Amino acid sequence: MTKSNFKPTLQSIKMTRELTKILTENNLSEIQIEEGDIKIKLSRGTATVTDSYQVIESELNKRAITLNTKNSELTSESNGDQTSHLNAIKSPMVGTVYTRPSPDAEPFVKVNNKVKEGDTIVLIEAMKTFNSITATKSGTITNILIEDAQPVEFGDPLFTIE
Repeated sequence: MTKSNFKPTLQSIKMTRELTKILTENNLSEIQIEEGDIKIKLSRGTATVTDSYQVIESELNKRAITLNTKNSELTSESNGDQTSHLNAIKSPMVGTVYTRPSPDAEPFVKVNNKVKEGDTIVLIEAMKTFNSITATKSGTITNILIEDAQPVEFGDPLFTIE
């Protein structure tokens, strides 16, 4: 349709208002819709490259936060009550967890092993450095919540001690 023969209808006016609202609320520069014989395209002034970059970066950050939140929820759901246990020993860093000192050695700890505060219970490799993670209190290992060579994030539960 050209501008000269366009006759607005109530439907096209309502649609235009809704599209304008969507355009503004979502900080879009252009929106287009076709419904039957009606074709509407709305545009507003283009943003500078810097503004566009900032909008994209902001949106990516929001999505990353959303993904991290969803991943945390999934981890919590998959580990059930074990991860929310008050006696969980959590990872103090991001890295790869190793449950044994070498591939052919026995694990540092097993379920029902008694440990003393300060005993090494796992290694976490971060930036090519192996870090000993120790028991934060004396007790019995009741759950092992990780597997050997598994990546872990800061705060991920590793073990529970009773």
